[in-house]
Amino acid sequence: MQKLTAAITGIGAYVPDYILTNDELANMVDTSDEWIMTRIGIKERHILKEEGEGTSFMATKAVNDLLRKTNTSPEEIDLVICATVTPDHLFPATASIIADKVGIKGAFHFDLNAGCSGFLYALATGSKYIESGMCKKVIIIGADKMSSIVDYTDRSVAPIFGDGAGAVLLEPSEEGLGVQDMILESDGVGRQFLHQKAGGSVKPPSHESIDAREHYIFQDGQPVFKWAVSKMADVSVEIMNKHNLTADDIAYLVPHQANMRIISATAKRMKLDPEKVMINIERYGNTTAATLPLCIWEYESKLKKGDNLIISTFGAGFTWGAIYLKWAYDPK
Repeated sequence: MQKLTAAITGIGAYVPDYILTNDELANMVDTSDEWIMTRIGIKERHILKEEGEGTSFMATKAVNDLLRKTNTSPEEIDLVICATVTPDHLFPATASIIADKVGIKGAFHFDLNAGCSGFLYALATGSKYIESGMCKKVIIIGADKMSSIVDYTDRSVAPIFGDGAGAVLLEPSEEGLGVQDMILESDGVGRQFLHQKAGGSVKPPSHESIDAREHYIFQDGQPVFKWAVSKMADVSVEIMNKHNLTADDIAYLVPHQANMRIISATAKRMKLDPEKVMINIERYGNTTAATLPLCIWEYESKLKKGDNLIISTFGAGFTWGAIYLKWAYDPK
């Protein structure tokens, strides 16, 4: 029997209805459509406005979409992993909240935090449960309500982020499809350039921390950009070279949607034509852990069984990595 691999057998997603445009954002902070498009490549982003709802609200909708499309019963699921930096609560895990809302019983579930690399790390983790034979159906979620930690008076952060959720179903393949290989890397030095200053055990919430606006994202843009341009491209080329893949062999690059210049630099290093790069940053912005599944969800109808995908990311930590994946089904 051929070695088991973990294949994506379906995908679901959800983005909120409310759209925050660059023109509206320009009324909130000193920026403009031209400034944002030139430097980042974002035109609009979806924002969750529903009162009292958080990341699990969007993720539940994405998982329900996934279960419906794959004709899967909640009782069949063995494991749920939710990649997020904006959990509903510090505890319990948002994955557990999602599982309860969806009706998943008898499974185990946990959250994973690797910044914008969260979905890729979760996909890598879930694939090992499949390969080991421990699980037969695993749901991997990437979901973030970034608007909950964005300071809309900070021009360096306000234009970048949006809200959204995506979820994939992983199942065993004996055809050699699915996850072929992965390269995952981290360097904790990056914590000084991209973090949330307060709200954790080092600096619990206080009047002082709230007044100082330390519960929002802090980003030192230049170091983050330089690391992302270098590392995301490096790891994508490395995994191609490891498997003797050329640009002609690749159907699509699935890049984290942080900045159009970073995406373009990665594709250029891989010698890929622009039409082989999944891009939706203009309409969704950076949804952190949700960018990768949202890309795959939008391009699902263009993918064919056996297509070679390189999934590549960079995130806070710093964290970065790439997965080489063979697509497991034809358009439905």
